[in-house]
Amino acid sequence: MLKCVVHASCYALFLLGLCGPFAVASDSTAPTDTSSRITPIVRAVRRAVRSTVNIHSEKRAKASDVIFSTGRDRKVNGMGTGVVIDERGYIVTNHHVVAEVDSLRVTLFDGTSYTARVISFDSRRDLAIIKIEPQQKLDVMPCGTSSDLMLGEDVLAIGNAFGYEHTVTRGIVSALSRDVEVNEEQAYENLIQIDAAINPGNSGGPLLNRMGDMIGINVAIRAGAQKIGFAIPVDDARQIIARLINVERLEQRYHGVIAKDFKQGPERRLVVQATQSSSPAASAGLQPGDVIVRAGSVEVVDSADLERALLGRKLGELIDLVIRRGEEEQTVKLQLSALQPNRMNPGRHMIAGSTTPPRVTSANMSSDESSWQILGVRLGPLEDAEQKLAGHPYHGGMVVTDVRRDSPAYRNGIQEGDILVGLHVWETVNDENVRYVINHPQLFTFSPLKFYILRQGETLYGHFQIASNRN
Repeated sequence: MLKCVVHASCYALFLLGLCGPFAVASDSTAPTDTSSRITPIVRAVRRAVRSTVNIHSEKRAKASDVIFSTGRDRKVNGMGTGVVIDERGYIVTNHHVVAEVDSLRVTLFDGTSYTARVISFDSRRDLAIIKIEPQQKLDVMPCGTSSDLMLGEDVLAIGNAFGYEHTVTRGIVSALSRDVEVNEEQAYENLIQIDAAINPGNSGGPLLNRMGDMIGINVAIRAGAQKIGFAIPVDDARQIIARLINVERLEQRYHGVIAKDFKQGPERRLVVQATQSSSPAASAGLQPGDVIVRAGSVEVVDSADLERALLGRKLGELIDLVIRRGEEEQTVKLQLSALQPNRMNPGRHMIAGSTTPPRVTSANMSSDESSWQILGVRLGPLEDAEQKLAGHPYHGGMVVTDVRRDSPAYRNGIQEGDILVGLHVWETVNDENVRYVINHPQLFTFSPLKFYILRQGETLYGHFQIASNRN
């Protein structure tokens, strides 16, 4: 009988099933080519993994989180995942991954690490845009559509699960159009339910189909349950992303294109609905029904593609827009305009090309009372305005001195110390400006009410959902 002498090296082989009475000698004729093992799942992961990033954060613990005070701030480390949406380092993730953090670190698939900063966010929809400054162009996540998802369809998730970077899990679509309430502060609508393993750290990562196209952004798990996870449909997410990287918001540029994403399975296009009067889009000759095919070198499928194609453009630069009008393609020239925020007297607009100012009405609430009641903030005058607004086109602002819990401001992540510089299309330089907007007779037709704040030198942008009464 053949015997195996077990020693350190052989024991290791025995554990692997390569030693013992049934061991087979090495066969030099055994195939070494791995191509037979490259399944559609492997190809899908390879297609998307380089545009998935790991996010590590650090923030100070809130007093309510600390049981025993030591008199010193306690640091809390967090983790999450992100998706590259532009080769220059724009990344989308969940807002809860980056909310109130003191520092962010992004690690790419090749191990390169960069400091990141928050560019913009929508706390209600739980999405945020962060930015790194990479040394090379990044791979952009290939996007599919969530318009034709099927129950039982295979899906993959990639994420920073419990800090294990670029973890891949597999499952199926368990349900569609789920509405999920996480807590009193956060609720989601129209989520994809999946049974792929989603763990802490997966938040903000991609949900992929078998082709390796992103069809969702992983966002939540059901506490106490097994294999119940949720993702924001990519079609919904891309509309939010378009608003978050809008050139008006990030660079004070203006194009005037009013367009709509059309996505129905393989049919995906960005269709012009209208152009704002006297806007660059109108000057370029865009017409309702035009399909925008390309902007510069960027192939355009939806509004997020258009906005990222326009980011970083110099004033006066002509941008080639390839459009399809009827059965023919043609090229038009688009030239972005600069927003010229004027010191707002009541009725003076902040955004170039806007409509005729509405008539001034008498205010029936003080600025402090109305902003607290309707928005949930108390505002004070901005001291050292020239220094704090240096490098920005604003003529002034109001400092947030208090935020009411469960108010529109609270739900949008506004913090004490933020500088409110704009509401809707007007600057908010003083009490009179704020009172004019909040007591405007058409206020509730503005809802969601756009706001601009300045935080640590960055302009952030969001929307207040205004209730239909002032009780």
